[in-house]
Amino acid sequence: RKMIAGVKRERDVDEDEEEEVRVKIGRSHGIEDKRSRHFYALQFDYVIDVNLKHITPCCILFLSGRGQKSHAYIHSVQFTHHVFLNLHTLKFYCLPDNYKIIDSSLEDITYVLKPTFTKQHIAGLDKHGKLYRAYDGTTYLPGIVGLNNIKANDYANVVLQALSNVPPLRNYFLEEDNYCKIRRPPGDIMFLLVQRFGELMRKLWNPRNFKAHVSPHEMLQAVVLCSKKTFQITTQGDAVDFLSWFLNALHGALGGTKKKTSIVTKAFQGSMRIFSKKLPHPDLPAEEKEALLLKDEYQEKMSESTFLYLTLDLPTAPLYKDEKEQLIIPQVPLFNILAKFNGNNEKEYKTYKENFLKRFQLTKLPPYLIFCIKRFTKNNFFVEKNPTIVNFPITNVDLREYLTEEAQATEKFTTYNLVANVVHDGKPTEGSYRIHVLHHGTGKWYELQDLQVIDILPQMITLSEAYIQVCCSLLPFDEGGLE
Repeated sequence: RKMIAGVKRERDVDEDEEEEVRVKIGRSHGIEDKRSRHFYALQFDYVIDVNLKHITPCCILFLSGRGQKSHAYIHSVQFTHHVFLNLHTLKFYCLPDNYKIIDSSLEDITYVLKPTFTKQHIAGLDKHGKLYRAYDGTTYLPGIVGLNNIKANDYANVVLQALSNVPPLRNYFLEEDNYCKIRRPPGDIMFLLVQRFGELMRKLWNPRNFKAHVSPHEMLQAVVLCSKKTFQITTQGDAVDFLSWFLNALHGALGGTKKKTSIVTKAFQGSMRIFSKKLPHPDLPAEEKEALLLKDEYQEKMSESTFLYLTLDLPTAPLYKDEKEQLIIPQVPLFNILAKFNGNNEKEYKTYKENFLKRFQLTKLPPYLIFCIKRFTKNNFFVEKNPTIVNFPITNVDLREYLTEEAQATEKFTTYNLVANVVHDGKPTEGSYRIHVLHHGTGKWYELQDLQVIDILPQMITLSEAYIQVCCSLLPFDEGGLE
C-alpha cells in the first residue's frame, strides 16, 4: 500500500494549479477500500525533506500540483499512484487524467484529517464512557489518547493533554466557528497557535481515529515559531514555563487583553490581594534600619492582581541521610503549602537590588484552578529538584479560608476536585513527564506517558511527585458564565 502527500513549494508551480496541497492515496488502479486503512498513519505529521525524498518505508511524499510539469503528475506516471487528496479542500483527484473523484467510501479519510463536532456531540462528551475502536483494532476513549514524543517534547504533551480535558476550553476549540472569525493584525503569526490547538483538540477527541494516538507535530511547530524557539521539540523544557507562556499567548491570540476576556481567562483567571513591604538592606546598622522603616517607602502597600495559576512553595528538602544511610523523602500536606494565601503568612522575596516581605490573599476563585508546585530552584551552576511528596486529596478541596472576608460572603462555591495531575520523574534536566487524567464520563483515572495509556487507581496518584494540578470547581458552568 502506498500513500503520497504533497505540499506546493514556492517554485515549480504550474499555471493550471488550483490548490496548494496534495495527497495521493492509491494503488495502481484507483481507490483504496476500507480494509487498507490500517496501513495509513494519517495521525502523524511528517518533517519534509526539501528535496522531496522518501522519508518512511511506506512511500510518504509531499508533492505539489496537478499540471504535467508538477511533482505529483510525474510521480503518478512513474509509480502508477493515481489518487490524490488536497489537504486544504479535502477533494480527491485522479492523476494523470486530472479529474475529480467523488466516492463516499473515502469520507472516513477526510474525517480523520479534519474532524467536525456538532453541538449535540459536544454536549454528550462527558456523559458516557463509550469505547471506540480504531482502524488498527485498538480500543480507546476519545480525549484519553497518547501523544507522540518526537524527541523531547513530553513537557509540552502533558500540558496539552491537561488543557484538552478542561471542558469549557475543549468545547470552545472543538467548534472552529468560535474563533475562526477573530481578526488579527496583518503579519501576526500568533493566531497560528489558536488554529493548531483547535486542530489538535479535535484530533484528540475524534471518535473515528485510525490509531489510538495522535501526533502533536504541527502544534509543536507552531509553538516553536510563536515562542521564537524558546520551546523546542528536540530539547527538554519545563512544563510550568510552557504552561505560563501558552496560556498567555493563547489569550492574546484570541484577542484578549487585560480588560477584554477570552475563554482562557473565563476558565482559569482568578484574583488576589498582594501586601508588599520593602525591607532595609540587612547590612545597615540597626539605628539606620529603624529610621528607614518610618519612611513611606518602607510602609506596607496593597495591590490587586489577577492570576492564571497559583505557585505553591515546597519546604526545603533535607540535606542529610537518616540512620539507614538513605535520604529521607519528606512529605507535606497540600493545605500547609496553601497557607501562603491565607493573608497572614509572610515570605521574603529578594531581587537584584531590594528585598520585600509579601503576603497574599485570594479575592476571586476561577472555575478551573491550576496549582504549580515549585520543585526546581536554579542558580548559576545547576538546577536542583525538591523531591517532597505533596499529600493532596483528590476531591473536596475547600479554599474558603484563603479568601478575604468580602469574597467569602459572595463566593458560593469554593470546593474543588482534581481533574489532571502532571508528574515529573527523574533528574531536573534529564527527567520525563507523565500525566494523570480523570475521564468525566466513566469517573476513572488514566495515566498517559507519550503513547502509553493505562488506567490507574486514585490512591496511586497521591504518591507521585506532582508538578502541575488542574482542579475543577463544583460551580455549574451556567452560573460561572461559561458555555
